[in-house]
Amino acid sequence: MSRLPDLDNSENIRRFVEAFYERLLQDEVLAPIFVDVAEIDIRDHFPRICAYWEKLLLGGQDYQRHTMNIHRQLDEQRTLTAADFDRWLDYFESTVHANFAGPKADRACMVARRIAENMHKTLRRERS
Repeated sequence: MSRLPDLDNSENIRRFVEAFYERLLQDEVLAPIFVDVAEIDIRDHFPRICAYWEKLLLGGQDYQRHTMNIHRQLDEQRTLTAADFDRWLDYFESTVHANFAGPKADRACMVARRIAENMHKTLRRERS
């Protein structure tokens, strides 16, 4: 049995989000999308990201935004490619696997794959 914690509580989700974005914001391709295009202050954004993952993994009710609309606006400013989504997903899954294990960690990776696939397909279709 793994000694790694699962993503089964708010604190572990917060730890994951911080570790994930710490890595992501070092990436030469993805960091500019978040910092320059979306112009988000990631520290200010963390509570929303945590609430989003708490909703998906724990059934939390604090996240009420529509993520597809947010990404549509971003895609209008800078086309989000399949490579961008694949790169995001690689960081996501490798951060989960390095730091967490269990049913919720597995679910997080499965949900992240679906999100990346669905967002890319939807945005590509809307651009056509």
